[in-house]
Amino acid sequence: MFADTHCHLDFKEFDRDLNKVIRMALEEKVRIIINPGIDLDSSIKAVEISKKYECVYAACGIHPHNAAGMRSDEFDRCMKLIENEKVVAVGETGLDFYYHYSDRNSQIELFKKHIFFSKKIDKPLIVHQRNAEDELMDVFEDTGCPSKVVFHCFGGDEKLFEWIIAKGFYVSFTGILTFKNAKTLRLLAEKVPLDKVFFETDAPYLAPFPLRGKRNEPRFVRIIVEEFSGLRKIPLNELAQMTTENAKKFFSID
Repeated sequence: MFADTHCHLDFKEFDRDLNKVIRMALEEKVRIIINPGIDLDSSIKAVEISKKYECVYAACGIHPHNAAGMRSDEFDRCMKLIENEKVVAVGETGLDFYYHYSDRNSQIELFKKHIFFSKKIDKPLIVHQRNAEDELMDVFEDTGCPSKVVFHCFGGDEKLFEWIIAKGFYVSFTGILTFKNAKTLRLLAEKVPLDKVFFETDAPYLAPFPLRGKRNEPRFVRIIVEEFSGLRKIPLNELAQMTTENAKKFFSID
């Protein structure tokens, strides 16, 4: 049994064949799919999809790319969605200083709002980080940490990795783990505690090798788990069960 702990089924890439995508994921024994929103509209759609498919759960949040253009009521309306019973987390949120779609101050203030809300309602926080390791750690030290935090699509340096583990946070690996040039990531994957690891596709992006360049789908999470299984020399079935249980515990999925 597998869990895809982060994908975007609400994106337009799945508009034409979502039923088929879900069916093929189930055929590959993917039993849990987490769909985080990236803005209000995306979060609304994520909730709608979660109500339609038993295996899909939603998270609601505003991506750092959308921080500067956020409507005045968007954050509050987005957080209101978390009252839905199939919403299991806050996010995705965080800091991204690679593309600069939003200025740093807007990103930091929005990230703090998500952290405070996660702490207030005691829901897990899904964190996006790119080129913002030090600033992100500073924000958490300033605000204090929610009880459950996962760094999705982990791609940080060793300093951030060690800090995450020391904090008791979770790390989620994508298809990047299968890329042969991802040497640092593969080395860190060999050190992550097995009770703090998830796997995700981040579909429709980051299809694993040998599918690079194609649309990614939840069913391909198996390839990522297989890669990690080989790195850590853990039987696939054992690893899949263990990390699915991690996801169930983290997201409070019965």
